[in-house]
Amino acid sequence: MQLTACSPERPPKTRATRGRAGCSGVAFIAGQATAVGGASYASPVPDPSRPLSPATLAVTAGRPPAEPDAPLNTPLVFASTYVASPGAPRPGDLGYGRWANPTWEAFESVLGALEGGRALLFSAGMAAVTAVVDLVPDGARVVVPTAAYNGTLSLLSELVERQRVQVVPVEVADTDAVRAALAPGAELLWLETPTNPLLEVADLPALVAAGHDAGALVAVDNTFATPLVQRPLDHGADVVVHSVTKYLAGHSDVVLGAAVTADDGLRDRLHRHRTVHGAVPGPAEAWLALRGLRTLHLRVEQAGANAAELAARLCGHPAVARVRHPSLPDDPGHGRAAAQMRGFGAIVAVELAEGADAAEELCARTRLWVHATSLGGVESSLERRRRHAGEPATVPESLVRLSVGVEDVEDLWADLAAVLDELV
Repeated sequence: MQLTACSPERPPKTRATRGRAGCSGVAFIAGQATAVGGASYASPVPDPSRPLSPATLAVTAGRPPAEPDAPLNTPLVFASTYVASPGAPRPGDLGYGRWANPTWEAFESVLGALEGGRALLFSAGMAAVTAVVDLVPDGARVVVPTAAYNGTLSLLSELVERQRVQVVPVEVADTDAVRAALAPGAELLWLETPTNPLLEVADLPALVAAGHDAGALVAVDNTFATPLVQRPLDHGADVVVHSVTKYLAGHSDVVLGAAVTADDGLRDRLHRHRTVHGAVPGPAEAWLALRGLRTLHLRVEQAGANAAELAARLCGHPAVARVRHPSLPDDPGHGRAAAQMRGFGAIVAVELAEGADAAEELCARTRLWVHATSLGGVESSLERRRRHAGEPATVPESLVRLSVGVEDVEDLWADLAAVLDELV
């Protein structure tokens, strides 16, 4: 059977598709797939009478124009190549599947609006990290937290072995120590706040200023906080990085990354890296991530509330030696987090009183909590981080990282408490 989504006899009716060689999404004309080209589906949100809240932006940005017969959602575009414009390539041409894709652009439009910059989607979080690190010249000094995401530290360690960069690890919560590490001659200050997995909170405004005073590029991994809780670009950061796999997509079913910047020159360099190195996302993954992003505000709010409640209860359990969550009034990062964040996130770090064996037993015996290495999904998961050989020695052997999901908090507590009670 021949399917005709649009054709010369039945042209597309929206500005998002009018004038293109094909039609919205993947159309079938005379049995042959025709891909979209030309204008982007990543339509800007109309300028309202007052600024839209992040929750509204998450839902409304990156959609096709609201016209009769237009799709409400951005279509999924599978295309390796697009019909070319006459003559030399023009700015805005899609051209080839490694350069651009309307489904990527829709996601990028939403994330850019949320972070206050222009976003680029990558094939993985580590692809985005690599692109940012690649901005610095050979031999550059990179200042990085002593306890940060294992993948970032592994990449930097590999680059040190190749004499590509010099790395200076520093306690990121110690502002004076970071300042000392920056001067003289640092090229890149890499920040996580809160850090993974210790949940240390950096003085973001102070450190961004210190980095710029030293002449360094300042990059912030905002995966744990998300733009709903923290916007590093507002504090002057040059680039924000995300593992989209985690909270932004939110359903543990895609691997993607992103970089966001308000500097057009930096974005052009990051885009070139993505194109030349082939670090491009799949359109299906981009579409799934965009669908997940629509409910980011709901998930972040519920998971954050659950995390704060569980952190408070865990503090009083005799099987627990220490709890880290910025919501706790006596947490070392509480004051900074309250000042520079709009919430405290949904990751909790717990150290078990009886050591690593007790931590492993907790991970093995819970029934609702899933023992898994990733985080940020709707489901709650947990992991003893030092089970990974490459985890920094600064992470305690007994530390369990809890990624709190959106389930009923009483069910989550009952599952944890049932195991913890037997560990006393």
